[in-house]
Amino acid sequence: MEPWIVLTGLLALVTNFIAYRSESANWYRFISAVALAFLSAHFFMQGAMAGGIGLAIGSIRNIVALRYTQPLVLVLFVLANIVFCLWEWLVLQNSAILFIAYASSLIFTVGTIVLKTAAAIRRWFILAEILGLIYAALIGSIFGVLFNLSNLTSIVLKLRDDKRKAAQQT
Repeated sequence: MEPWIVLTGLLALVTNFIAYRSESANWYRFISAVALAFLSAHFFMQGAMAGGIGLAIGSIRNIVALRYTQPLVLVLFVLANIVFCLWEWLVLQNSAILFIAYASSLIFTVGTIVLKTAAAIRRWFILAEILGLIYAALIGSIFGVLFNLSNLTSIVLKLRDDKRKAAQQT
């Protein structure tokens, strides 16, 4: 594997690990945007266009969501996902696995902008991370797989911890 592919994958994994330890939502969005940009570059270098585009959209979405979360923002990012997906499928005639990447991207887009509780976000993001994991495995991205496994582990551990705390309060 080319050194640049390894480097961007490694930087995505490390940056994402840092993002999940952020204390504020906006700092998380910012650091996560950087991690998504690294993983996007990693996927583009592997020739995985759908993953690269979906993650690039996610990176931009996180930066925009630092300041704007109005319905129009959601519509624009959903449309961007749909337009790129259709372009890849109908014009470029890329493999059908692109639907897995765009489904994951759409779940993250809606969840980031629409969902209001951390628990709801985490539950929906489990599905998005599983789709991302499947896509990363199908395209052969070790760092993509590790990225999604790290996120899934963080989400599941946090949900388990929240459930335990709720049970202790009753």
